[in-house]
Amino acid sequence: MKIAILGTGAGARCHATALAGLGHDVTVGTRDPGATLARTEPDMMGTPPFAGFLADHPGLALATFADAAAAGEVVVNGIDGANAVAALTALPGPALAGKTLIDYAVPYVYQQEGDAEHPWPTPWGVMPRLATLDTDSLAEQIQRALPATKVVKAFVTQEQQTVVAPNTVGSGDHTMFVAGDHPDAKETATALLRAYGWRDILDLGSLHAARGMEMYAHFHMAVNLALGGRPFGVKIVR
Repeated sequence: MKIAILGTGAGARCHATALAGLGHDVTVGTRDPGATLARTEPDMMGTPPFAGFLADHPGLALATFADAAAAGEVVVNGIDGANAVAALTALPGPALAGKTLIDYAVPYVYQQEGDAEHPWPTPWGVMPRLATLDTDSLAEQIQRALPATKVVKAFVTQEQQTVVAPNTVGSGDHTMFVAGDHPDAKETATALLRAYGWRDILDLGSLHAARGMEMYAHFHMAVNLALGGRPFGVKIVR
């Protein structure tokens, strides 16, 4: 299958590597391929420049967001939450029309310590706030902006390194979630998760459930900090 990964950060690289390893034809999308390849400094999360990653994975292609999305039968959104809606709606309509778009972005707004009324300090700075809460979600915003696209929220409740390799935590005995308004698109996302090795996948229903999935990001980070950054999973015990 032809799959587009939009974004070049650490999470996007996890999916690009894993999907290529599963035999898919993967194109990575970025705003400006030339600028991406020219970058020599790590990004804000400390991820090394993309050029070195691409050199180590010659089977991957790099293109603009528009060209990558147009080439993909399925699109995975790894664009940061603050810019995802603008970047996706700027693409030509046919690039995403009728396609499954799996969104794992968190609608984080990064703050400086003086900008937060009640800052939550972490080892790497102030915890970002969530731009959408309770009555909306980033995934729903994307779906409203792109009504011809089949948006699925998935992958977001776990570190992406674990999403693509669930067996590295608890022998894979933990739960992944999907939500969306298009059953066929959720089946596509579920099939990718099963290919990654997920055995317990819980369908949370309509895309409204993305609100809870995105808000979970704060609790996930709290657990991550308590465990000293060690990978972990969450199991829904029925």
